[in-house]
Amino acid sequence: MNLFKLATLLTLTAALAGCNTVDRLASVGSAPPLTAIADPTTTAGYQPVRMPMPEAIADTYQANSLYRTSARGFFKDERAHRIGDILTIMVTIDDSAKIANTTQSTRSASNSAGMGGIFGAAVDTLSNGAIDPSKAIELDSGMSNRGNGSVNRSESLETSVAAVVTQVLSNGNLVIEGRQEVRVNFEVRDLIVAGIVRPSDIQANNTILSSKIAEARISYGGRGQITDVQQPRYGQQALDAILPF
Repeated sequence: MNLFKLATLLTLTAALAGCNTVDRLASVGSAPPLTAIADPTTTAGYQPVRMPMPEAIADTYQANSLYRTSARGFFKDERAHRIGDILTIMVTIDDSAKIANTTQSTRSASNSAGMGGIFGAAVDTLSNGAIDPSKAIELDSGMSNRGNGSVNRSESLETSVAAVVTQVLSNGNLVIEGRQEVRVNFEVRDLIVAGIVRPSDIQANNTILSSKIAEARISYGGRGQITDVQQPRYGQQALDAILPF
């Protein structure tokens, strides 16, 4: 059964690799294409966000007042608050982590047993003196384990991207998603930002810090010739997934 699974996996890998090779050969000499602009809610895999919501409170008006309880000001608020509105996300990531662990353990044991009298004489006779009855049984064991691990990571990213409001939750929070593609020669850089923001965290200039985004999903990567060279070949990736050692 394991051989059948292995053969099936190798066949599928070869088929996918063949398709990828044909696509790459067809695009030789051409820059990687940009993704067409589309409604994020119609893309494959999109799912509306569902979060615990408080009870809805109806707007009320005071006597002789032009303001409603949920109004932010007398004049129209230009900040994003409806589906389809656009706001700018200031992406600022400056993270670092440094962790070091060392583990060392050692254990040893030694046991011996001998026999005398009739049993010792019998062992000496049967072995023609090759076995010393006083050390007929000897057991030695030992274990040594040593492990070292370290993490030294530093990430820094500072940019901005415009995002579209794709959903307004019942408590007024906004579900946003933005994507930016930049192509330089034969390399495309992708920046994707998605999450949930509070309208009150949006600044007067219609911008918001990435640290204010709840359930933030930020992806920054690329595709093209340079990224392709940095990736291991599909055969090596298949072997890494199959080989147990």
